[in-house]
Amino acid sequence: MTDIGQAKILILATDGFEQSELMKPLEQLKAAGATVHVASPEKTMKPGEIRGWDQTDWGQSVKVDKTLSQVNADDYDAIVLPGGQINPDKLRIEPQAVQLVKTFFDAGKVVAAVCHGPWLLVEAGVAKGRTVTSWPSVKTDLKNAGANWVDQQVVVDKGLITSRKPDDLDAFVAKIIEEVKEGRHERRAA
Repeated sequence: MTDIGQAKILILATDGFEQSELMKPLEQLKAAGATVHVASPEKTMKPGEIRGWDQTDWGQSVKVDKTLSQVNADDYDAIVLPGGQINPDKLRIEPQAVQLVKTFFDAGKVVAAVCHGPWLLVEAGVAKGRTVTSWPSVKTDLKNAGANWVDQQVVVDKGLITSRKPDDLDAFVAKIIEEVKEGRHERRAA
């Protein structure tokens, strides 16, 4: 059991993250008492920050706490992967980002992905045999990766949390808090 007030949570994102899908978890997890850091690859539009995508145009920027190369998965209880189309598509071609997701998963830590964020689960090879959800356009990618895709607000499979869209964020964050409180999760190979 982990007290959410003692938990450290990492949000992995880059330029083009869906504004609400990073901001709402960041704000709600901090409000619950967790320490939350935002990490990004070194190459961003503006050093030290990443810029969001707010539905139809560029949105607000967010300060980056750590570059990808500075992150140690051992320091965190969970990783959150916001969606949007641009952000996860950029991250899934970053070997360090993909390896980080796999490291969290293999350690039994909470891995939470929303919208197009599950593209990183596919790339990290952790979707196979898991029940997941996502934005509808990612459904075929997840199924082709061996996942069982369902259309639900939020899905939890042994600490792997997935959600569909911004409307589902309150339920998504509530599940992150619940799963972090449970601690590490046993995951057998699918």
